Amino acid sequence: MKIIRDKEYLSQLKNILIYIKKDKKLASKKFKEKLDAKINDIPLNPYIHRKSYFFDNKDYRDLIYKGYIVIYKIVKDEIWILEIFKWIER
Repeated sequence: MKIIRDKEYLSQLKNILIYIKKDKKLASKKFKEKLDAKINDIPLNPYIHRKSYFFDNKDYRDLIYKGYIVIYKIVKDEIWILEIFKWIER
């Protein structure tokens, strides 16, 4: 399965990393590395994460990582990474 990161996701992630980097540069780098690893594991079992709280469709899933929710959609042989946000922001 191919992983596609949406522009919205990339923009949101960039803002999160800038925020984390203000405190600790290394923490920002580790956050991204570990999040990328979790995202890269999705094709092994796309339905492993919970059905999205925000969509009424089993193909939308919520990957939860360190208080952030990554919404992704399973579309045939692709995984679309749509958004990342702090759970409390919604």
